[in-house]
Amino acid sequence: MFDFLSNKFSSIFSKITGKGKLTESDIDQVLDQVKDALIEADVPLALVQTFCDDIKKEVVGQKVLASLKPSEHLIKVVHDRLKAFLGGQDSVPFTFQLPSIVMVMGLQGSGKTTSIGKMAYLTSSEAKAKGKDRRILMASVDFYRPAAVDQLEILCQQVPGATFYRAQSTDPVQAAKEIMAFYQKGLFELLFLDTAGRLHVDEQMLDELKQINAALKPKYKMLVLDAMTGQESLAVAEQFNKAVGFDMAVLTKMDSNSRAGAAFAFRYALKKPIVFVGSGEKIADLERLYPERLAGRILGMGDITSLIERANEKIKQSEQESLEKAINKGQLSLQDFADQLKMMQKLGSLSQIVKYMPGGSNPALSPEMIQKGEVELKKFGAIISSMTHKERIMPKVLDASRKKRVAAGAGVTVADINLLLERFEQSQQYVKLLKKFGRFPGVFK
Repeated sequence: MFDFLSNKFSSIFSKITGKGKLTESDIDQVLDQVKDALIEADVPLALVQTFCDDIKKEVVGQKVLASLKPSEHLIKVVHDRLKAFLGGQDSVPFTFQLPSIVMVMGLQGSGKTTSIGKMAYLTSSEAKAKGKDRRILMASVDFYRPAAVDQLEILCQQVPGATFYRAQSTDPVQAAKEIMAFYQKGLFELLFLDTAGRLHVDEQMLDELKQINAALKPKYKMLVLDAMTGQESLAVAEQFNKAVGFDMAVLTKMDSNSRAGAAFAFRYALKKPIVFVGSGEKIADLERLYPERLAGRILGMGDITSLIERANEKIKQSEQESLEKAINKGQLSLQDFADQLKMMQKLGSLSQIVKYMPGGSNPALSPEMIQKGEVELKKFGAIISSMTHKERIMPKVLDASRKKRVAAGAGVTVADINLLLERFEQSQQYVKLLKKFGRFPGVFK
């Protein structure tokens, strides 16, 4: 997500990092590069100019804090402006008030139906993590796209505790009223209503949405936008806002090759928040958009907070405690190393994890290098699986004969085993440092 901007910005600011002095000419040069990057990312020209003008006003002629170098001050100002454009200070994560009707709108092909499944899944999963159950109803009045109603029913089956209702009427407005009655009778806490999309905004579509809005009076009206449509998505949003109105947006296909211009400009242009971003095809691939964290990721500062949250969500408490004990002992076994690899896999691919790490968007860290790392990790897992329990606990017993046997069992070379042992020894040194200086607070909760 936002990889294009991250790579561009990291390249720009790496050239000035650590500089003791910046002239106005240096600043102009940096801002020209920032402009080019934003325009290439499909951010509207007027917003690009506003963004860069605001930065220059805050930098040129201003006193720099004694604790900051001029280059650090410029990066801080850019970070603050990025955060403001994306929505301001991070606040309490958005959650749906209960009970609520959520009316979801968008063009055909924007990922509207899939987004409903993802929002319902996220809501249900977060409630279950707190020991609660959510009574969620999912329904559709999209009778224009073939199998749209069936698609939502299939998605509903993947959401723990959710109920699907198929309206008898095929008139969208009458069907919406029928769904509303079922929602009230069943004492559901949330209704996610999928509305019909079109290939483009038309009067019939908008009139239909107006009638459904008037009949149901939803607490939330959410607009789903396709990140791949670029600036066009802003025009679509403006038409929906003018005709029907909406409260917030969901941006889909952020795992694609889209350059993120629409997301960057949306909050500033329409004064409405993007609360969720779709980052994959699976039903669990939905993230909240945190402006401050995202600004940090764009500038290559990483987002450790989100990575920790992801770890606490995906990795069992018992697994975390087991690893913590091994670290506190200051001695890892190859079995612990294998357990670490399994935990990493739960967080996603190496390329996904790297994006959360400081410097993860550094152009020097090429996709080829990351791919090589992923291949290595898979080999390491296969090698350890081919070892005996004794070899995992006491790797020093791995002589030439044992290495040949393990290599044959894992389908690798002896050189691959030696590389694993080298990496393992490096991790041992790292663990000893953690034990000496104290582990990072908050990594395990």
